[in-house]
Amino acid sequence: MAVDYTVIVVYLAGMLAMGWWGMRRAKSKSEFLVAGRRLGPAMYSGTMAAIVLGGASTIGGVGLGYQYGLSGAWMVFTIGLGLLALSVFFSARIARLKVYTVSEMLDLRYGGRAGVISGVVMWAYTLMLAVTSTIAYATIFDVLFDMNRTVAIILGGSIVVAYSTLGGMWSITLTDMVQFVVKTIGVLLLLLPIAVVKAGGFSEMKAKLPTSYFDPLGIGGETIFTYVLIYTFGMLIGQDIWQRVFTARSDKTAKWGGTVAGTYCLAYALAGAVIGTAAKVLYPKLGSPDDAFATIVKDELPVGVRGLVLAAALAAVMSTSSGALIACATVANNDIWSRLRGMAKRPSEDHDEVGGNRLFILIMGVAVIGTAIALNNVVEALTVAYNLLVGGLLVPILGGLLWKRGTVQGALASVVVGGLAVIGLMAGYGILANEPVYYGLLASLAAYVVVSLATRPTDETVLATWRERLAGRGSELASEPVPAHQ
Repeated sequence: MAVDYTVIVVYLAGMLAMGWWGMRRAKSKSEFLVAGRRLGPAMYSGTMAAIVLGGASTIGGVGLGYQYGLSGAWMVFTIGLGLLALSVFFSARIARLKVYTVSEMLDLRYGGRAGVISGVVMWAYTLMLAVTSTIAYATIFDVLFDMNRTVAIILGGSIVVAYSTLGGMWSITLTDMVQFVVKTIGVLLLLLPIAVVKAGGFSEMKAKLPTSYFDPLGIGGETIFTYVLIYTFGMLIGQDIWQRVFTARSDKTAKWGGTVAGTYCLAYALAGAVIGTAAKVLYPKLGSPDDAFATIVKDELPVGVRGLVLAAALAAVMSTSSGALIACATVANNDIWSRLRGMAKRPSEDHDEVGGNRLFILIMGVAVIGTAIALNNVVEALTVAYNLLVGGLLVPILGGLLWKRGTVQGALASVVVGGLAVIGLMAGYGILANEPVYYGLLASLAAYVVVSLATRPTDETVLATWRERLAGRGSELASEPVPAHQ
């Protein structure tokens, strides 16, 4: 294992070095939060793919393949579909807005007053996303070093918090690019073919497993539909995803770079399901499907390769964790704290804001590590976060982009009604039930349409400013939220 350990240690040291290098570039708010909006197609595609394909997509995707066969690809597949939809239909417009958060977009579109409430919902989502990614360190470090769960979470979480705090989005972009390369080599080019060969090839896999394992819809139509609602639509509106869109050099980079990343996700989804199916042949009686990834890596891969593939799993977790962390801190500082203190409009102090955002990343990082140590049921926590995100924010965000008649009152009603409906329905049906997000989304839509039609249309000057920004004719300093009295 000495060679494997060396690979992992070199990889982790490299992540910290990237953080230190990124700190030298992050001299302004724009550089720190959105990498100066300067990423070209190659870096944008790699980093976007890195953030959406995390521990759930890698370890969880293989686990679903172990449990359901090829149809286990649907969870990650719907993430890829969401990224494709975002890139093709919305990313160019989002990039041209030159904002920092989803809530700033809502304020710009509706004329203020939507920011704090939507910010709280988005903050809860990004916090839980960061927490669940951080918990995954325990699984990986347990395989590597037989490490205590709490120590593993602190070790992995501290490295991510360190490089994210040092250089912000520049550090995260550089580390994500490395993680994308490691992930591609480790999972697609090494683990996938080795797993299939070890299982005897596809003919042997078909002979040993039920036919349902090779049914594209074997996981069930209702499950696939729920994945689409939660993950495909979640990709359209998550702060962690939007913040990457904001890093694009141009709207064309956002559109075509994101399309490449989405296509990569589709391939990654299929690879995970195939690896899981091969693991089912090799280890038919594992205690948990989520053990499939670690087991096949530990038992079937040669020395050195094993270290690289485990580094790939670590890369998958770290990329999502760091992206969710900076999104969580950005929302907490820019959408909640600064608004509550009446400090939202401070464009002249752009350089000084780096220190404030760096402090918030550190604070949120400590909170994420502490929550990850205390939390037991990860799936329930993530389900609550995604249900609130989709049920509360999908309608006002897409409505603002697609429907001129939507008003700020309709947007606020949509967030509140959708959020409360999801919470109430989860209490009634159970957290993991499908009904909360179904009915919560319908309630949010009904509230948005009814209240918008019952209230005065959005002021034409607000819409004119919105159209100017959508056309890319607004300055970055104008990206601060419109005051409520306007």
